[in-house]
Amino acid sequence: MVKVNGESYDYAGLTVLKMLEKLGFSTDRIAVEINMEIVPKASYSTTILKDEDAVEVVSFVGGG
Repeated sequence: MVKVNGESYDYAGLTVLKMLEKLGFSTDRIAVEINMEIVPKASYSTTILKDEDAVEVVSFVGGG
């Protein structure tokens, strides 16, 4: 199981990109952190999630 933004999912073995697709995130304006380390966007398609990973997906919102 992988925890994404506090919720548990059976996503171990998926790439970060596949997880984002399953959760409906666009990669345009987000940042992904795994176990408190930022994942570079260039690595989304090659970074594999492992059992018990803690993932945070943060969306950037513009405003003023």
